Amino acid sequence: MKNLLLAGGLLTLATFSLPNSLVHAQSTTTNDPNTTAEIPQDHKLVIYQLLPRLFGNKVALNKPYGTISENGSGKFNDITDAALAEIKKMGVSHVWYTGVVEHATMTDYSSQGIPADDADVVKGRAGSPYAIKDYYDVAPDLAMVVKNRMPEYEALIKRTHDQGLKVLMDFIPNHVARSYRSDAKPLEVTDLGATDDKTKAFAPNNNFYYLPGKSFVVPADYNPLGPLKGSKEDGKYFEIPAKATGNDVFTNAPSINDWFETVKLNYGVDYQQGRKTHFETVPDTWKKMRDILVYWAGKNVDGFRCDMAEMVPVEFWAYVIPEVKKVNPAIVFIAEAYDPKVYKTYLDQGKFDYLYDKVGLYDGLRRLMRQEGTTEDISKVWKEESNGYSSRMLRFLENHDEQRIASKDFATDPRRAIPAMTVTATLASGPVMLYFGQDVGEPGHGSEGFSGEDGRTSIFDYWGVPEHQKWLNQGKFDGAKLSPEQKSLRDFYARLLNVTSTSDAIRKGRFYELQDANNLSKEFNQRHLYAYLRYTDKQQVLVVVNFSADKTYKPVIKIPAKAMLAMGINDKIFYNYTDLLNPGTPRNTLQLTLAPLSAHIFELKPQ
Repeated sequence: MKNLLLAGGLLTLATFSLPNSLVHAQSTTTNDPNTTAEIPQDHKLVIYQLLPRLFGNKVALNKPYGTISENGSGKFNDITDAALAEIKKMGVSHVWYTGVVEHATMTDYSSQGIPADDADVVKGRAGSPYAIKDYYDVAPDLAMVVKNRMPEYEALIKRTHDQGLKVLMDFIPNHVARSYRSDAKPLEVTDLGATDDKTKAFAPNNNFYYLPGKSFVVPADYNPLGPLKGSKEDGKYFEIPAKATGNDVFTNAPSINDWFETVKLNYGVDYQQGRKTHFETVPDTWKKMRDILVYWAGKNVDGFRCDMAEMVPVEFWAYVIPEVKKVNPAIVFIAEAYDPKVYKTYLDQGKFDYLYDKVGLYDGLRRLMRQEGTTEDISKVWKEESNGYSSRMLRFLENHDEQRIASKDFATDPRRAIPAMTVTATLASGPVMLYFGQDVGEPGHGSEGFSGEDGRTSIFDYWGVPEHQKWLNQGKFDGAKLSPEQKSLRDFYARLLNVTSTSDAIRKGRFYELQDANNLSKEFNQRHLYAYLRYTDKQQVLVVVNFSADKTYKPVIKIPAKAMLAMGINDKIFYNYTDLLNPGTPRNTLQLTLAPLSAHIFELKPQ
């Protein structure tokens, strides 16, 4: 029966009237506790993160501490037109190529003028992609022909653009490898530290911080390659005077838990004198970092993911981002950020386009996926943490730092991502990110070497990514070796991200939470169910998810009259509800059956 219930100001079947505008909607929802006054902006980038070293690797040996010749390495050239076309089909707009810039490694390329680094200050056989050895070069591991490594990367950038995708790459501003020395820099560039006064612990125009009269001491308990011996390994590394370590450790003997393989860059902040700043004139490091960013912008990259952005003074970002945008006004800057108290500062003063939403939405959804949290965590994010700038928060469930969803350390069952990823992608109008392998349930199994059995895919070691390799299928990128369950999971991600990238309501619509409207319903368990509206004058959608791993609920979803009014809806016309996420026949009521770990995106259309 076509239900039209009006009880206590709640409607279970929406009806439609076009004349009410969204300008009117703003005036009616500003003081409503179920929404915000924020006017969303369309910032719906859909980002696919991949490490070229891992993405295209076809070798399946996976020997702990294995060399590049044993365990293999993906190359720029492995990211083919076919691979990019398949990524594009998922609704992706941007590809973040992680680990491109040359970093410290134990692999010896002496024949190409790139000797192996001292194993005592390298983490993992392959090395950390975040211990940069030359800001002006790319990693030799990633080239088919080492001397052609830069042209091969430039060809990948062009190939990506030709497929209608944009390119993001890392910018690591806070620290560099202890062995940093640029041999690829332009002739007019003075290298980092080349003109430093090393007799001073701090000088405003030094590029590094020093510990005069002290030698660097390798952590005594560091064992670079377990039972094997690494390049130049002897428990020592010559560095005098010692430099401060990357994670703000001002001692010559950092611990094994510190970022001891890196050194901290000096942005004009005297940490040992109460963090006194010296910005009266532009510090030398600022200028050198500007030049590095401009160099890469000149190679037609479309944006930078900026590592540990909050460890660099916001004043630097306020200076450098406008400088780079003089070269390319459309270039984007994404900050890896973890402190909600300074989000607004890094957006407004620092000029970032987007910030990570890790400690808010990611952490809350992780608890829900582990059946430990409640949906109140989601409400707190939009009401408090990102209120006013939700369109500029980058949301994700996996990246290279976090544990794999399918790992035993996280959720075990990759299907637990279905409701969580739906919220991640559709809660707001900001960017969403997918990590390679996430879409096929890669569990991050194995103790790779430096990385132990920790639920992550190692970025430090040479390794194959087994479940991803089934989709890779020796470079065919056809998923032929995936199980039916994996194909179903990947299909979900493709459907979700395509809806996300094409829906007017999700790209730029306002938000209205339906938890309060449904809290008296016996079948609406607020610990497990979450429902909300996204709407513009062109489209209205209802998102409903069930986080429970074992309970089916059968609620009648109620939409309050205030939400109807905000969307421009009255009681004159009946509605059909078409599930954009799950193909099927449109329904004419909101009496739903919500299976465990299910998600729905219903578009409201007048009958």
